[in-house]
Amino acid sequence: MIFHLLSRLSAKVPSVVYRAALIMKPQVVFVLGGPGAGKGTQCTRIVENYSYTHLSAGDLLRAERSREASEFGQLIDSYIKDGKIVPVEITINLLRKAMEETMEMDEKKFRFLIDGFPRNEDNLQGWTTVMEGKANVKFVLFFDCTSEVCIDRCLERGKSSGRTDDNRASLEKSLAVCTCDCDPILGLF
Repeated sequence: MIFHLLSRLSAKVPSVVYRAALIMKPQVVFVLGGPGAGKGTQCTRIVENYSYTHLSAGDLLRAERSREASEFGQLIDSYIKDGKIVPVEITINLLRKAMEETMEMDEKKFRFLIDGFPRNEDNLQGWTTVMEGKANVKFVLFFDCTSEVCIDRCLERGKSSGRTDDNRASLEKSLAVCTCDCDPILGLF
């Protein structure tokens, strides 16, 4: 009788793990460094050995740019081609959506490596405004690499990646922006 009652209750009451996941905030590690510094490579290794999900801001932006019905596709494309930082509201919305979808699909996936974000103080302020109380930023991983090594790696990657930003002009602009804008971010953590 008691077992029958308990099994009926358990069918109506979500598991403790599920309920904990509902109140669990995403645990975030920002991963920064110039294009070609090794962010994606190292994130892949971390995912293989630890319980993290890798979200690349750049990959999310490129996917949104390619999505046929995207309201922001052309805008994103022009920013990426010019080596500029895409407006923060667009990037944060894509990151938030990706985290929510990941956590909905698997309640055990609440740890995220966010690769390539925040790129400047405006990005960080935007994150704080939108995500305050909704995610816990644990720390920042920064991959320091010389500009020439970054450019060489990206040019090599560009031979097979099909990425429009894997060209010397875009990379030099992007690295200049990264150096100027990322340094103050690192000082805040």
